[in-house]
Order: sequence, then C-alpha cells, then structure tokens
Amino acid sequence: MSTNETFGPYTIVNKTSNSIIVCFHRPQSHSTSNWQVVNPLTSSLPLFLMQLCLIIFTHRLLTLILKPLRQPRIVADIMSGILMGASVMELVPQLASKMYPFESNLVLETMANIGLMYYMFLVGLEMDLTPIRHIGIKALSISIAGILPPMGLGVGLYLLIQVKSSTAPMYGAAFWAIALTVTSFPDLARLLSDFKLMQTDLGRTALTAAIVNDIVSWALLVGAVTVINGHTFYMLLPTIVFIAICWFVLRPAVNWFIMQSAALKSLSSTETGSHGKYSDVHVHFVIAAVAVFGFITDICGSNSMIGAFMFGLIIPSGELGTMVMERVEEYVTGILLPAFFLSNGLRNNVRFLFKIKTISVVVPTIVLACFTKVVSTMFVSSFFGIKISDGFALGVLMNTKGVLALIVLNFGRNIKAFDQITFSAMMVAYLIMTFSVGPIISFAYKPGKRFRQHKHTNLQKSKPNSELRVMTCVHSIRNVSSMIKLLQISNPSKKSPLSVFGVNLVELTGRNAAMLIVHDTLKSGANNPSREKATDNQIITAFESFESDYTEGVSVQPLTVVSSYASMHGDIINYAEEKSVGLIIVPFHKRPTPGGTLEDDNPSIREVNQNLMATSPCSVAIFVDCGLRSITNEETRHGKQHLRVVMIFVGGSDDREALAYAWRMAETRGVNLTVVRFLPSKDAVDIMSDNQDLRSDDGTGMLMAGTEIEKQQRLDDAYINQFRFRSMNNESITYVEKLVTSGEQTVEAINSCYNDFDLYIVGRGHGRISALTSGLTEWNECPELGEIGDVLVQADLASLASVLVVQQGAAGGHMMPLGSPYDGEKFSHTHWRPLAKPEFEAFVNHRKNDDLDGY
Repeated sequence: MSTNETFGPYTIVNKTSNSIIVCFHRPQSHSTSNWQVVNPLTSSLPLFLMQLCLIIFTHRLLTLILKPLRQPRIVADIMSGILMGASVMELVPQLASKMYPFESNLVLETMANIGLMYYMFLVGLEMDLTPIRHIGIKALSISIAGILPPMGLGVGLYLLIQVKSSTAPMYGAAFWAIALTVTSFPDLARLLSDFKLMQTDLGRTALTAAIVNDIVSWALLVGAVTVINGHTFYMLLPTIVFIAICWFVLRPAVNWFIMQSAALKSLSSTETGSHGKYSDVHVHFVIAAVAVFGFITDICGSNSMIGAFMFGLIIPSGELGTMVMERVEEYVTGILLPAFFLSNGLRNNVRFLFKIKTISVVVPTIVLACFTKVVSTMFVSSFFGIKISDGFALGVLMNTKGVLALIVLNFGRNIKAFDQITFSAMMVAYLIMTFSVGPIISFAYKPGKRFRQHKHTNLQKSKPNSELRVMTCVHSIRNVSSMIKLLQISNPSKKSPLSVFGVNLVELTGRNAAMLIVHDTLKSGANNPSREKATDNQIITAFESFESDYTEGVSVQPLTVVSSYASMHGDIINYAEEKSVGLIIVPFHKRPTPGGTLEDDNPSIREVNQNLMATSPCSVAIFVDCGLRSITNEETRHGKQHLRVVMIFVGGSDDREALAYAWRMAETRGVNLTVVRFLPSKDAVDIMSDNQDLRSDDGTGMLMAGTEIEKQQRLDDAYINQFRFRSMNNESITYVEKLVTSGEQTVEAINSCYNDFDLYIVGRGHGRISALTSGLTEWNECPELGEIGDVLVQADLASLASVLVVQQGAAGGHMMPLGSPYDGEKFSHTHWRPLAKPEFEAFVNHRKNDDLDGY
C-alpha cells in the first residue's frame, strides 16, 4: 500500500514513518530577458530577506511596547516568533503559503543555526568560571534547589505524558529535565538592574546561584546532545577529549598568541602613532575560528554550537574580547538571531492549547513548570533565615528564562521529546514565567521600605565640623584623579571627618558587567580580568590609596553600580539612601581638550546627571573638571602654593548649599576662598513685572512669587551673617559684595573682576527668580548647570578653571543651621548691609569690600 500523499505542490513520501521525504517542483527561468519572468519570492534568498525583515520589525515594535513594563528582551523574542509563526499566520492560509513555503525552511534554519553558533560564541566569550571556586554554601544550596527538583519533575512529566506516544524516545526525558532547570544569567542580570536589585542581598544571591545553574545546564545539554547524536555513551569521548584539549592546551596557546600579537601591535603602534593593541585582522581571525571550532565539534558527533561556545570560553578576557564583542554582538543578536526566533515560532502553535482534549496535558505542564523551582527555592531559603517573601521573590527570579531554554526545547523537538502540544505548552510556560517575574518582584519585594524613615541632612543644616558623607561617582578612570583632588580640599581631618563612597558606574551591556557583581560578592579575582573588571580594580586602588594618605579622619568604601544609563540614577539614589549620604558628586559629560575647549565624552552621562538632579532627595553636585591641581603638604607647609577658590553667591537654597561646601573647603590648609555675593542695585530689572509666567488675572501668582522671593532673601541674609561671623578670624576667606542691575552685568563682573581662579563653586539656582540672572536662561546650553554655572563653563576666563555646581536636595528645606548661638530670630529677619552697619566692620577688617555703587 502506498504511503505517499500529495498536498498542493508537495508530495510527502513515507508519511507513516518517523522521518518523511517532501518532494516539490522548483520553477526555472530560461528566458534571456532582463525582466523577471518568475516570482522572485519563490527564490530562497529574497524570501528569507523578507522573512527576516518582518521578524526584526515585529521584534522592534514589541520591544517598544513592552519597554514601559520593564520586560526582558526574551519576552519580545518569544512573542515576535509566535506572532509571525504558525499560531497567527495559519489564520490567513493564503498569506502563510506565500511567506513560509516549505522550501524556505532550509535557508531559514541554516541561518538560524549560524546565528545560534555565533550567539553561543558570545556567551562563552562573556562567561567567567572563576566564581564557581569561591561560591558560598547559601548560593550553592539555592542553586542546587533550582536544579534537582525541577530536573526530577521534568523526568516525571515526560514519563507521564510523552512516553505514551510510540514515537517518543526514552532519552527525551533528559531534555524535559534540562528545560525546567535552565536559568538565564544575562536576562536575570538585566532584570535585576532594571528593578534596582543588583546590589541587594537578594540580587547578589540570585546572580551567584544563576551562574552555577547556567553552567550546569550547559554541561547537561552538551552531554545529552552528544549522546543522542552518536546513539551511544561512547560518543561522549571525542567531545570530552576535544573540550579537554581546548581547556588545557589551546587556552594557554591562545593566551600566549594573543599576548605576542598585542606586543607586536603595541610596538607597531609606537612607530606609526596608531592606538590599540589589536587590529581588525585579529577580530576577523577570531570570527573565522568560530566556524572552524563549530566544524570540529560537528565531526566529533556533537553540535557546532558547542565548539563555538568552547572557543569563546578559552579566549582570555580583556581588550581583544571586548573588541570582538563590540564588533559582533549587535549583528548577531539583532540580525542573525531573529531568524532562530522565527523558526521557533513556526514550530509551535499555541492555538492547539485551547482544544478541550489537550487541557488535561497543557494545564498541569504549565502550572508545574512555573512553580516547581519557586517552591524548592523557598524551601531551601528558609533554612538560611531568608524571609518567606524574599524566598518567594528569589524563586521567581530563578525562573527567568533565555535563549538557552529555547535551544533546549528545539533540540527536544528535533528528537521528538516534545510533540506539537507539549512544545507549545512549554513555550507558553516560559513566556508566563519570564513575563511575570517583573510584576511579582515589584509586588513581593520592596527593599526601599528600609530607607523610608531616613531623613536626609544637607550641608547647610549640618553642624560645624560634623562628618561629611559624600558619594563620588566616576564613569571611567579619567574621572578618578579629579574627584580625589576635590576630596583632598574638602577638609578631611580628625576634627572634620570625611566618609567617601567611591562609586564606579558601569553600563550593563552583558555578562562582563554583571560578573562584576558576582566577583564582588565572592571576593574573587581573575588572572585575566575583563576590561570592566580591570578598570574597576584601578578605580578601587585609587580610592584606597587616597584613604591611606590620611592617618585619620578619612574612610573610603569603593562600590560598583552596574545598570543601564536610563536607570542608573535610581541605583545611585538607592545607594545614597542606604549610606545616609549628604552630597553626591558626579562628573560633567564633557571633558577638556588640549585646545582649552570642552568636548563630549559620553552623552549618556548627561542623561544620568539630569535624572539624578530631578529625583535625588539629597544634594547633588556636578563637577566640571578642567585640570584642578592638587595641593601637596610640602607646598602648603612652606606657603608656596595656594588653591584659589571663588564662590559666586546670587541667592536661593542651592547657593546656600554651595556656600556651605565652600566654607568647609576654606578650612583646608592651602585653600584661599573668595565669596562674591551679587546684590540687586536700585536700578535692577523688575523681574516680577517682566515675568509672563507669574502674571494672572487676580494677581495671586505675582503675590505668591513675591512672598517666596522675600523669604529666600531673609534666609540668604541670615546664612551670610552666620558665615561672616564664624569666619571673621579666618584670614584665608575673603568676602565681597557687588551691586548689579541684570544678568548681563553679573556676567560682565565675573569676566572682568573674578576671572582668575582655580575653582568656581556656584549653586544651580533651580527655580530661582532673580534680576541678577535675568536674560541668561535664553543662552543656557546646559540647564543642569544653572544660569551662572553654564556661563562659567562657556566663558573665556583668564585661566581654564574647574566648576562645581551644587543643587540642594529636596529635603533641604529652609531651616537655619543648628548649633550656633547666632541662629534663630536674631538673624532670621536681618538684611545684611555692611556699609550701613558700621558695627560689623570689625568682623571683616581683613576682607575686601567692593564698591557698592553699581555700574
């Protein structure tokens, strides 16, 4: 009896067997015309390009839609495959037959396998096995709890469901076990970063356990694929030998070769003036070698992905690895890998899950797949004193799935370990698990509760000589020197302690960045650290060296924040709240050039600074470094050098906060401080009447603004009085008042009279309404610096000076500093006019008094 059957243009041969043959006619064009006489979509390459464009477009669209929900990328990957696959396209048969003819599968799956091979190379390139040797008992126990129970459940489900099928092989249970065991380390790292949990105990534990889970899953997959492809356990031997050769022979050889190439390139760079240890030739060699290693593992009876993964693993971390990653990653994940997601979508059909006869299989599969790892993790966590809610959150995090999970499913599908229904059910289970991680974590775990009772103390409200807790943020090693110089003139001493939290801000781009957290958690190092780790070590060493320069009065705690630039400010604020920080100092997004101008260093830093100033509850300062010089003890002891600092005081809470910091600096030996207070003259611009935003029909807007301006003026006068009284015997402080009529005259005065200082300190003046800055907003290029700060950065001063722009935190209030016999009512209603009150002249007999006649 014939087993052949015809479906449209296709003839299926041997239909009743486990493997079938599909025959089809391929139209050929014999015309010599330049015009197409055959539909170009029947050709493999144009058809594949159309499919690729559609899946990429769908993926990008879903990424934009899911971004506000903070969903990991894998959710958009799976959903785009489902939407463009059989689940949806079969609803329109005419369109599906044109877009996905059977003959297109060969090209699509070939490109998908190439994408997976290079993706696995990137995974190996980013992976670091060092933490495995230093893992703690808690993380190891949680990792085991996420491996063994799901593995047992996977085997049990397979025996109950799939073994009834005559085509289901017994070794398919291995893929069910691995499918429920997998935890995606990179997707978990990005999710923790998005939810600001990377540096919490929960996040560190989850990351450390996930990397163990990830490595174990890969090892199990390698063994299962090799055995099944070779049909015997003996086929493991060639693969094991190859892996051993890679690790013990090729890894040292590749390391030596790379070092020799780097040395030759460095010598060549010195002669030619070029930069970098490696060239494009090295990158091209690595990319070609990926295919060679994949081919070797195919010969060994395994899969090309395993060879590519091993090659990535043996390449030492460093500049070459980073260079290859930067060149290849976007192309692989953005162009090649979507072909795999489309192929995955064509293999499953979620509409089958809604049939009544499949409910008894689908529901238990999805429920057990989702909750087994959560329950087992909660149970083990309770033995380590972890709260039930935190244990539940940890179990949910360990359920995060990624590309590896999809690879396991597709391997299982190829050997018929999964049929159409169970394959689709597991795909939906993966989607539910990963999609629900974010909402569940937001609801079940809220670490911010610990900090809600914390009251922020800004500099203005701090008691004299109290401890200053400052957080200095750096994005690269270039920022460290200038930050340390700024800390050196912040009066660190036993009498006035300085607690510094040196934060290295690292963009979360992959496993290398996330591995910093794992290394810090386990206190482990690496023989060949990645660029991120090497930079992190240099930054930590620099801050620790600063601490060692002082025998007392200085404490330094280096930290690392790994996050995307869009959410980095949230991590900084969380750290500041946890450490009770009073001032956060961040670098400006521009850096000086040899020509004396400023150029963009990293535009993303500007976004971080703006977000930080908009949301930070504590004071924030932006430091524009233009070569701030340091004052050594030898110079100050002999009076050879003095650092000239000027504080421009216009008025408002930000300026009072800036003055408080400048006041502290003035106590540092070798620092001369000049405080210039600008006051409106009698002919000053009437800012109230000129401001259109304050006008209203009933005049309430101008009345409220006028009241606020008067209040700020009283607070300014009171704080200036206190400053002058307490610093009257400090010969290193000079106080000057200057009358001006407008913002233009303020700028002229700065450019003509106060243009030769090493450091300018100003308040941002956010929301300030003043005649002294009128007309400056229209020319403001960097609003985060405020009107005066932006003028100083853009101004052509006599010397290239650094600028520190301070914004008082939201908790700053307008209260007078405590601990002084001169605060309170006596000064709160006093308007300071030095020439009109001769009795105060004794307080300022060593200061300069500028003329008060205006211009």
